[in-house]
Amino acid sequence: MNGDLNEYINARKLGLKEYSHYISQGRNGYLPFLDGILKNIDIVSEVDLGVIDIPLRKIKGTYTYLRSISFARNYMPLMETDSEFAAKWQNVYNIQIQEGLTDPLKVYEYLNWFFIVEGNKRVSVLKYLDVFSYHGKVTRLIPKYDENNKDIRIYYEFMDFNKKTGINEIWLSNEKSFQELWEIIKDYNPRNRFVDKKDRFKYFASSVYNNFRKAFYQLGGDKLPITTGDAFLDFLKIHGISEEFTEDEFKDRIWRLLSELRYYSGPDAVDIQQSPDLKVGKSFISRIVNLGHSGKIKVGFAHATDSKTSSWTYSHELGRMHLEHALKDTVETVSRFNLPESNDAAPILQSMVDEGCQIIFTTTPTLINPTLKTAMDNPDCNLLNCSCLHSFKHVNTYFGRIHEPRFLSGIIAGAMSKAGKLGYIAPYPATDIISGLNAFTLGARMVNPRCEVYVEWTVSGKKKLDTREVTAELVSKGIDIISHHNTLVNRMFSREYGVYTLKQKEGEYIPDKYLAVPVWNWGIFYEKYVRSIQAGGTRLGADSSGRVRNYWWGLDSGLLDFFYAKRGVPAETKKLVEFIKTSIISQTYKVFSGPIYDISGNLIVDSGDELQREQILSMDWFVEGIVGEIPDMDQYTPISNLTTGKIV
Repeated sequence: MNGDLNEYINARKLGLKEYSHYISQGRNGYLPFLDGILKNIDIVSEVDLGVIDIPLRKIKGTYTYLRSISFARNYMPLMETDSEFAAKWQNVYNIQIQEGLTDPLKVYEYLNWFFIVEGNKRVSVLKYLDVFSYHGKVTRLIPKYDENNKDIRIYYEFMDFNKKTGINEIWLSNEKSFQELWEIIKDYNPRNRFVDKKDRFKYFASSVYNNFRKAFYQLGGDKLPITTGDAFLDFLKIHGISEEFTEDEFKDRIWRLLSELRYYSGPDAVDIQQSPDLKVGKSFISRIVNLGHSGKIKVGFAHATDSKTSSWTYSHELGRMHLEHALKDTVETVSRFNLPESNDAAPILQSMVDEGCQIIFTTTPTLINPTLKTAMDNPDCNLLNCSCLHSFKHVNTYFGRIHEPRFLSGIIAGAMSKAGKLGYIAPYPATDIISGLNAFTLGARMVNPRCEVYVEWTVSGKKKLDTREVTAELVSKGIDIISHHNTLVNRMFSREYGVYTLKQKEGEYIPDKYLAVPVWNWGIFYEKYVRSIQAGGTRLGADSSGRVRNYWWGLDSGLLDFFYAKRGVPAETKKLVEFIKTSIISQTYKVFSGPIYDISGNLIVDSGDELQREQILSMDWFVEGIVGEIPDMDQYTPISNLTTGKIV
């Protein structure tokens, strides 16, 4: 009899090995069964999906306990070789080999996993033969929506995606990811002209996604603690949908993505440089050797806006001009303006590389995706992105501790306000903006503990509000001093930036007296970074210890400064501001040191404690004293929507 059961015997060996592996870990070695999983789950409806193709890897178990004990967790059989079960299993195997199985399975789908009601032996045989998919008549079990259950929230998003596309092979572990994937593929048109439009998503899953999955697994991606779908979505965000890559090009891009994913999922490997101690000690001859040419280095600057309409871009352009002036004939600079805040910017960045740029600064966080793509395609070029929250292996980031001068601004505003009510005009609730607002409020309440700060946002979804509208709303609430989130872009003081009083003119409230403003000096960073590159003291990505280096400088570096109207500020306030500024620079005073309470009165930072960098840069709460709400970030363009980026 055993001679007729060779394949069953081999399959059973695989099953026993899997079973023993789980038992040795003190875990159940049998196949999961749906009855047990649903014991405490409220199923609100059942939906007949008809007969659909089911990826075999998505079949997680069987329906009942009695069926489950016949199989190990890998769906390989466990029953004795002299059993009726063994003979039936071998017979199913023979049919598949000789004729091919045709009868559909009977299946329940729950949370995008499939559980077999009828056809367990068929599934076992097909898995043994490493068949990719098989058809089954599927009934979807829909659990009651639970706002507190992330898995169920994501599942509801999946159901919407699945209804539009019919795709069930791809699973994403982050909320909003299915909507992101839909936005990428909704207009997908296969290059294969024989694919009907109604089958385009099926072709996308079987061709584009499955090709990625195979290469991803071959290169070791299955060992990472993320889903293949998450990695695939990042790949699409960086490279787009392309069917033009050769197999080698395709694998090369996946391999570079894998290096990012391994970095992201690995231990702490980020060196956050908070002081400007870049090395510049080598000779000019050494610089020539390091640069590999005549000694002149070409530096590119890429902006999402232009310097005529954006104070932010203008401040970076001043930094570029400072760099040219400081390094004279050893540096050449170029700028590109109005780049699209999407992967459409990648060809522009690539053209800068092709033109000989050895360093490229992209000056807004919204350009991180095309920056990362260009960096991975050009490992010999240094690409840096002006952002603070995420860290990447191929892209260094740089930003400033803007909350330090905003704290000083708050001190002056709080001391000068007669009403004890301040207004704060902010664009949108990015984390650095929230931390700046919190710092401003802490400064104001240091000198006036009863002071309130009313916040208004100028960007609402896709709509941008006029500053005059926002100002009028704030004045109606009784405020007498406003802090505008914009910062000074040069040393010509402007009443439209920073902290100012108000006056009424022709029925409108406009800035009156300038009081204080934070200042960006980007040229300080650009000069020191390029000098370090020239000296061989800085290199792309990880330093000699293997740690990725990012930059987060403060008042002590000169990257940031703070100006105020010394003639209009009382002497005692000036003394306090100068003392606190000196203390921040010497690191003897930390802005976010406790005790700190939130707007609900909860103690967030104990006395004697202080918030760390990652806590400052991930703020999603207001300190005590702020009047207003943090809008839902879903309505705003995300700064970085990559799963890949390590939050640091």
